[in-house]
Amino acid sequence: METKYYVVTGFDGDYAWLKRTDTGKDEEPVFIARALLPDGISEGTRLKSEFLQYEIVE
Repeated sequence: METKYYVVTGFDGDYAWLKRTDTGKDEEPVFIARALLPDGISEGTRLKSEFLQYEIVE
């Protein structure tokens, strides 16, 4: 499975908007349920997605 990197750009209720940062392309943001994301995220948090699991990266 491909590793992808995102940044949290905003929240809408129980969902978060994630923008992909590792492609160099201007892709559409992704809408992900906050329950699938790690605790403690806020706008600007960088995430790594691997095997459908998300973790905070610095």
